[in-house]
Amino acid sequence: MLISTLFTGRFALFTYVTLTFLTTLALALSGAALHGLWVVLAVASGALTVVGIHDVTQKRHAILRNYPISAHMRFLLEQIRPEMRQYFFEDEKYGQPFSRDRRAIVYQRAKNVLDKRPFGTNYDVYASGFEWATHSLAVKPQDIETYRTRIGDPTHPAAYSASLLNISAMSFGSLSRNAILALNKGARTGGFYHDTGEGGFSPYHRENGGDIVWEIGSGYFGARTPDGRFSPEMFKDNAASPQVKMVELKLSQGAKPGHGGVLPAAKVTHEISVTRGVPMGQDCISPPSHTAFSTPIGLLEFVAQMRELSGGKPAGFKLCIGHPWEFLAICKAMVETQIYPDFIVVDGKEGGTGAAPLEFMDHLGMPLREGLVFVNNALIGIGARDRIRIGASGKIVTGIDMARAFALGADWCNAARGFMFALGCIQAQSCHTDRCPTGVATQDPLRYGALDVPDKAQRVAQFHRHTLHALSEITAAAGLDHPHAFERKHFHRRISPTETRSFAELYPLLEPGALLERPDLTPYGDHWRMADARRFVPA
Repeated sequence: MLISTLFTGRFALFTYVTLTFLTTLALALSGAALHGLWVVLAVASGALTVVGIHDVTQKRHAILRNYPISAHMRFLLEQIRPEMRQYFFEDEKYGQPFSRDRRAIVYQRAKNVLDKRPFGTNYDVYASGFEWATHSLAVKPQDIETYRTRIGDPTHPAAYSASLLNISAMSFGSLSRNAILALNKGARTGGFYHDTGEGGFSPYHRENGGDIVWEIGSGYFGARTPDGRFSPEMFKDNAASPQVKMVELKLSQGAKPGHGGVLPAAKVTHEISVTRGVPMGQDCISPPSHTAFSTPIGLLEFVAQMRELSGGKPAGFKLCIGHPWEFLAICKAMVETQIYPDFIVVDGKEGGTGAAPLEFMDHLGMPLREGLVFVNNALIGIGARDRIRIGASGKIVTGIDMARAFALGADWCNAARGFMFALGCIQAQSCHTDRCPTGVATQDPLRYGALDVPDKAQRVAQFHRHTLHALSEITAAAGLDHPHAFERKHFHRRISPTETRSFAELYPLLEPGALLERPDLTPYGDHWRMADARRFVPA
């Protein structure tokens, strides 16, 4: 094991340089050097050895601890980023760039350094697809301490005041123990919540005491019987933790909706086995659908059961919108049963994951914008919008992403990618290989040991604070009292070089109760007729 570690992977170059230094020094001292070449080699390799020792002992950069000496090449490329960007760093798809500049914003905010840029925008403001928010001449002062939203029955003591920006679902097992520890400690420091993902409420979510939203998926990890079914008793025990502020049922995930998951037996460590309640030596399966219910009414009854078992804590569900008539069937079930979730999290198909089939990631599921508009309109259409809060997730990273989501109907936002960057993720895209170079998405103790929890927790909290500050500046510039005051009229999109439309024109709102009173006059009339509260398949 030691030999494998020293001569392959992260320490290979460091080990090679050190051995070279020792060899050349021995030769030089033994008199084998007929001229100064051996001394020069010894000095050079010795200097690199000193650099390597510094790299493996410092705690600021996990990638340097895992890849001493060689990782400096990455930092060199970052220094010449503006010149090299077009060759190495651009990542733009479908007119919505997730460029190196946006990643840089996260790193800068997480590190508490200046996040400004010279020379104006990088966007072609006359290209179709460009979007902007309008501003006011009457700027309003802001207080980010008020940037919270109340979720749940306001008369119930378990109602939760959530930050407008929180950590989206990422499971222990997908992320390392140190990554979970840092995220939760950062959440506690910054006063926002940490969604467990479907991988269970692990000891590392508990250790630092940050607010938790416990997500239950189709595997019912942490609340399952030996045969993989839902265990009300186990759920009640875990949900009773004071850390658990809300409970969330996962119906589908944006990056791979309608697709289950498999954690190979080789990756099921003892800790994961205990956390998830699954045996070691076997693949850990997340089925593509639930066994606890099979109808829209059954879904709502299960959410109500979660709320009751948790002692009245806010209960809701998360989904990526697929067939519109299926969500409308859930809406019909709400009207018929008078059972309403406290919240719904809309996950856009552009959201990320550790691994998913390419076809799923690229082409299956509804993008966040359309999904958010649809869910908001559907709840307005049945007269239930005031009693149900809506969360939004899917490539939300910056303050302007959040403002746009609020304009389209969100009450708060969740982010995964931005907080992973704050931990030091460099998008090496090796999450599924267990060889993450920064220790974020791996169960290899030598790799995740390089991720320093106190330092990264501080960066997580700083990214959150600076992003909310950026949102406050945008809100102030728009002349609004609070981010929830953003409306569709405040955002515009260029649809051709000479035409623009406001979001109010592109995404019109339904009238309250329209689906109940006159569904055929809405854009959803056909889907409403197909929806059935007693089954997901169309009527």
